[in-house]
Amino acid sequence: YFLNPPIKFLLAIGIAPPGYALLETIGRKTGKPRRTPVGDGRIGSQFWIVAEHGVKAGYVRNIQTNPRVRLKLRGGVRARWYNGTAHLLPEDDPRERQRWLATQLPSSAANASIVRLFGTELLTVRIDMDG
Repeated sequence: YFLNPPIKFLLAIGIAPPGYALLETIGRKTGKPRRTPVGDGRIGSQFWIVAEHGVKAGYVRNIQTNPRVRLKLRGGVRARWYNGTAHLLPEDDPRERQRWLATQLPSSAANASIVRLFGTELLTVRIDMDG
């Protein structure tokens, strides 16, 4: 919560803090782009998120309505946008997914700790990034 505004600002101006990315969904009511900082879960052409509030999270509800998303990801110091399709995975074990992500992406450990601390209803989200 307290980290989202400064992380969102840095990503908006093109500076990508290590371990974070910016997820853009389309608002289910407004149809306007909505941006949310998330832990950097990119592994190859997939991007993994463990949503700390599950289907109660605004971005998850937006994905339920429109699974097409964009991700602003770090490339060196700067960041660039990627398109993809999000999939909600309620059958996936989000705690196990976080453990796996930490082995693949050491920079995700801090975000995983925050999600575990504040999370109320964890849900795994996989984004398949376009070519």
